[in-house]
Order: sequence, then C-alpha cells, then structure tokens
Amino acid sequence: MQIDHDAMVLVADGRKLLFFRNKGDRAFPQLEAEEVKVQDNPADRDQASDAPGRAFNSVGSHRSSKEQTDFHELEEARFAAEAADLLKRRAFAQDYEKLIIVAPPTALGEMRKHYHKEVQDRLVGEIAKDLANHPVGEIEKIIARS
Repeated sequence: MQIDHDAMVLVADGRKLLFFRNKGDRAFPQLEAEEVKVQDNPADRDQASDAPGRAFNSVGSHRSSKEQTDFHELEEARFAAEAADLLKRRAFAQDYEKLIIVAPPTALGEMRKHYHKEVQDRLVGEIAKDLANHPVGEIEKIIARS
C-alpha cells in the first residue's frame, strides 16, 4: 500500500495511539510522529476478590462461578472508541484528507464499530497488524508491503 504525501497514518493497539504524517511521497514515505497517546490499562483480574470469578454462599460449601469482568478488555474497547472519536474530530477539523489505520485485528474491529462517516470517507486503507511498538522505518516498510 502506498502512502500519499500528507496522509495521516494511525498506528494503534489497545492502549497506544501513534499519529504519523507522511512528509515524504508515495515512492519514499517519511512518517513523522505528530501525536502519541498512551492509556494506562488495569490488571486483567478482579480487584475485589482473591479468587476472581467465584461467588461464595454464606451457608454450606456450595460455590458457583460467575462471569469474570475483564477490565483489561473493557479498557481496550473504550480506548478504541476514543481513538475513533479523535479521528472524527480531526476529520471535522479538516486535519487530514487520507487516512491509513494500522491496528491488531481486535482493536481494528472495535474501532470500526465507531467510525463516523467523515472518517470512513477519508479511510484509504487498514492493516490488521500490531505495529505500535515497532520502529518508524519498519512501520513504513510493512505498510509499503501490504
């Protein structure tokens, strides 16, 4: 996939957003970071109990399982929704004309649920990969090969 000059590239995972702008051209992309946002994410266990996912009867030894709340997953879903909202606000501000989004499949799927029409109209490509912790040069190469 080629990255047009001045295109916005969002590289994200469940807790990090990296906004890049292509200062190069289609043949020689040069991604420059514009914004980085990192979200603290809670531990992946029930904080209120020593045995997450268990409920205890006050009489007898009967135990039943309950569905465990995955706070980590909930936080990642919320963060993806925030990313989609940020893309919408930047689209309304005419901050970008073309957009490429790179994110792991789960995060990408969650963001898609929240895309506004203005974001969809500017979206020229999606790559379902986790590149949020890769060096910029490697991100450029992986996008070019996709």
